[in-house]
Amino acid sequence: MTAETSQTLDRGLRVLKLLADTDHGLTVTELSHKLGVNRTVVYRLLATLEQHALVRRDLGGRARVGLGVLGLGRQVHPLVREAAMPALRSLAEDIGATAHLTLVDGAEALAVAVVEPTWTDYHVAYRAGFRHPLERGAAGKAILSARQQQPDDPGYTLTHGSWRRGVRAAAPLLGVSGVEGSVGVVMLADVVPERVGPRVVDAAREVAEALR
Repeated sequence: MTAETSQTLDRGLRVLKLLADTDHGLTVTELSHKLGVNRTVVYRLLATLEQHALVRRDLGGRARVGLGVLGLGRQVHPLVREAAMPALRSLAEDIGATAHLTLVDGAEALAVAVVEPTWTDYHVAYRAGFRHPLERGAAGKAILSARQQQPDDPGYTLTHGSWRRGVRAAAPLLGVSGVEGSVGVVMLADVVPERVGPRVVDAAREVAEALR
């Protein structure tokens, strides 16, 4: 730890990250081992985080992420949306299709920002706040493909009206700590132009850079 940082805050944040990475929670002993500190320190960290509803302990004594993080999470979406808007506007105008930024919300894909092109005669309406299962639609499938990291992955996902009208292309956000999502477009077309996939990948890269 350098002189400019807080060791206690660092440990508290590490506790939250460790708990966020597990579905079954962690005991004080497990956290003590993972953090490399004694149990007394862990007890104090958990007690402080519990006061702010960021951590809760179940009847078995296992610590889990608390509901207080939801309030923090709601404030993240506007920041992410603001950072993504320039790239989304450029993508929508360039392709002539509705562009969107989608983030993971549990087992669902949640559209948090949408930009429609200004020069087309018609385009697909797509609203921020729209959600769907991750395994359905290009936006969610692109996120799942990034998790699998297949060597032959082209970097983007295409779907052709598999469950809603229109053609969709999406590319995952890569290299952004704490953010899992994708950038995509939806259009009314029978055939997707070859440049759409690579252009969506470029837009996803631009958004990722803006969020780093």
